[in-house]
Amino acid sequence: MGLYLYAMEYPTKLVEDAVTEIAKLPGIGRKTALRLALHLLRRPEQESVELARALETLRLKTTYCKTCHHISEAEQCHVCSNPRRDRSLLCVVENSRDVMAIESTGQYQGLYHVLGGVISPLDGVGPDDLNMATLLARLQPEAEVREVILALGATVEGDTTGFYIQKKAQGSGQKVSTIARGIPVGGELEYADELTLARSIAQRVAY
Repeated sequence: MGLYLYAMEYPTKLVEDAVTEIAKLPGIGRKTALRLALHLLRRPEQESVELARALETLRLKTTYCKTCHHISEAEQCHVCSNPRRDRSLLCVVENSRDVMAIESTGQYQGLYHVLGGVISPLDGVGPDDLNMATLLARLQPEAEVREVILALGATVEGDTTGFYIQKKAQGSGQKVSTIARGIPVGGELEYADELTLARSIAQRVAY
């Protein structure tokens, strides 16, 4: 027990600096960060070099789709640039993780719009803090979109965001639907299994 009363001592400043940076990642404490750092030291040098190069390339070359705001390597993501996607369907999600979760089901062939969050007054997040203006521009009457699918988390914030979008979409001529509540209340899309998520999209209901 007494060992935990003292701050951990690191063999070198290099190890400490590596632990400090790794521990900044979500879900990783300093003990886990230390294990990862020591693991990298035990592995061949080339593995660490390749990891560092991959992370640097990820950060420097990753951009966001000009149309839907999904993670991309070009001005348009692989979904928006695919001519086989159904442009009459637009699925609105909170983040890129949700896009990847829905894509993994193989059941949706439309387009997406990534909001970059949800409306949360308690956290000081309003519509202007999200990718809402570009969404509303895609919902103009002359646009190709015929149905807007709200695939937002079953939370108060998700419902608030959905209600805001539904009100703004009124008069544009698009049908507004929401995924079926196969997703538990308070749950997030990225943690739903593929079958539940696929059924939620297939059995969507009018909002």
